[in-house]
Amino acid sequence: MLSEKDNTHISKFLSLVLRHKPETIGITLDENGWISVDVLLQQMTIHGHSISKAILDHVVATNSKKRFSYNEDGTKIRASQGHSVEIELNYKSQQPPTILYHGTAEKSLDSILATGLEKRERHHVHLSTAIETALSVGKRYGKPVLLSIDARRMHDNGYIFFLSENNVWLTDHVPVKYIHKQQQGSID
Repeated sequence: MLSEKDNTHISKFLSLVLRHKPETIGITLDENGWISVDVLLQQMTIHGHSISKAILDHVVATNSKKRFSYNEDGTKIRASQGHSVEIELNYKSQQPPTILYHGTAEKSLDSILATGLEKRERHHVHLSTAIETALSVGKRYGKPVLLSIDARRMHDNGYIFFLSENNVWLTDHVPVKYIHKQQQGSID
């Protein structure tokens, strides 16, 4: 139906408009990040990115990171997390696992160990239960470094965690005292 290259291209474009720059195609997300599927498809067509509802369904269903979700009746779509635009995802706080992981690039390590993990222009810091996922994220930015996070201790000390629809753990900030760099031999 759709080549992997085309699927990736569409997914990246959807990430752009549903997470960061909806104005690219002249849409406005509601306060919870939703947009009508019909409006999204119409505006994509108007702006030279025409796809069918079937292709959109395929991209949403096959996205390995489950970046997008439909509402219950399938009439609206939104990005699951990672927004830089102001929205409220209405996630409920949850108790995290004992340890979570964050992947970063070696070049960012000194800054992280000085100030902790900061959300910067995003709504939250993203954490994972899977080492492989964290390392995959770190590889995007250079030589990967795996950090383990004392998430349960953070939670016990009053920090709030959310679990996104696509199973990414979210929090506002991870102070340095909860971060531990994993040795290379322990992540191979």
